Amino acid sequence: MSLKIENLGRVRKISFNRPDKLNAFDNLQFAEVRDALLQADASSEVAVVVLTGEGSAFSAGQDLYDMQLILDGKVKKHVFPDFLRSLSDFSKPLIGAVNGLAVGIGMTLLAYCDIVFMSRDARLRTPFPQLGLAPEAGSSGLFVSQMGWQNAAYTLFSGGWISADEALKFGYVWKLSEPSELQVEAMALAETIGKNPILSLVETKKLMLSSGKHQLGRECHDREIEVYRKLMGGALNNEAVDAFMKGRPVDFSGIPEF
Repeated sequence: MSLKIENLGRVRKISFNRPDKLNAFDNLQFAEVRDALLQADASSEVAVVVLTGEGSAFSAGQDLYDMQLILDGKVKKHVFPDFLRSLSDFSKPLIGAVNGLAVGIGMTLLAYCDIVFMSRDARLRTPFPQLGLAPEAGSSGLFVSQMGWQNAAYTLFSGGWISADEALKFGYVWKLSEPSELQVEAMALAETIGKNPILSLVETKKLMLSSGKHQLGRECHDREIEVYRKLMGGALNNEAVDAFMKGRPVDFSGIPEF
């Protein structure tokens, strides 16, 4: 199983557990996280969920070997849309504890967390341009909503690394923790929140989301899917994935872009 699940009182801790792959998401892990969130949401014994990663990474994003299988038509059903729906529909408090690098979906999924802790030595990145792709998971709208236009534009256009200090300044994370204290601090807050009645927490989150945050994410994701269908498997994306698979530099020169 690519997840580690622990119950600590009324807090359920879900850890991405492919440390040898830097917790990169393949189709199986997308499905397992979806199922774990659905089960936690339905449980009368779970008030709060904490998402984190095992090892040195939170998540390196989409497993590009798995992306190659998708490009080759060897994956019958990509469960990413179901995974994203389980995040956006999660009715209870969801806390992120970013213990290391968070790339691609590893960064964008944090937009669906209600509170995010981040280790001071962790970094974030959305390398969509470097993959010949465009934003995913509603990030084209959620980043603007949470970070402001220019911070979102820098993040999405450059595909560059965002330090913990920058992520805090951008308003994308709530608190920075020393690496040794991250899990302790995230779990302490989760336990404090989890002492409250679940019904109160659920109704409070429902009211907060009535402002339209996750609706925005879903609407943006629907538009992003249309762009993904155009770009994924195109010449630019194929070059990026092939370069990664062969361990060579990406070369977009000579590929028509319009």
